[in-house]
Amino acid sequence: MGGCGAINASYLAEASAYARLVQPLSDRSNPLITAFPAELASAAEAVLAVMPDSRLQPHASFSVAVEGQRVLIPGRLYNDEPPADRVASLSSRQQQLLHCLYSRHCDGMVRQRHLEKIVGSTDPWVVPFVVQLVGEYVLEILVVICDELRDLATPGTCGHLAYGQFLVDNPAFFARTQRRVVSYWSCYYRGTYASFRGYPGCTILDLLRSAASDRAGQPWPNLAPAGTRVDGYC
Repeated sequence: MGGCGAINASYLAEASAYARLVQPLSDRSNPLITAFPAELASAAEAVLAVMPDSRLQPHASFSVAVEGQRVLIPGRLYNDEPPADRVASLSSRQQQLLHCLYSRHCDGMVRQRHLEKIVGSTDPWVVPFVVQLVGEYVLEILVVICDELRDLATPGTCGHLAYGQFLVDNPAFFARTQRRVVSYWSCYYRGTYASFRGYPGCTILDLLRSAASDRAGQPWPNLAPAGTRVDGYC
């Protein structure tokens, strides 16, 4: 009997752990709510209400500062996209938050589709979602970002100020992003872009460093290996 009891207890513990994994998340500790500043919690809850449940929790969240608040953004999201009529029922702000979240989706085409809805925004809670995508590997996404962020080269623009402030507030996050851009180019895109200087990710980093440098009042460190700036080899 003792053996059966131990087996039952183990089974119940595993079942409970599995239930916690697959159950819908619906409170304010939900990582899809903590991805935004506290004042947006109600809007984020409205977004969650239209999102299909996922059998997997968001994966590999990362923490950044947004206007003095720590937010925890999912590395990957596994929820299916909601029907168009449910998205249309949301306010413009709620739709923006939904697009931010789905820019973290596990499917690269879904990420790109939702990025295109928010990349032109300079709202401070949108910026980290865009910068995170700079440090990822989908070339088509980098091209979208590169095209949309060109005004970062112009001091005084809203984008220049918003991105500059975020990067100054999150230097370690930006350093990791720079290293990832170089790594993904080296692993996947040397054949297409023999020189790192021609790679869209390099152009984006130049724009971001320009904004950070102006905000910091001094040149921002360029973490690309020196060789990549000339001949394309680390």
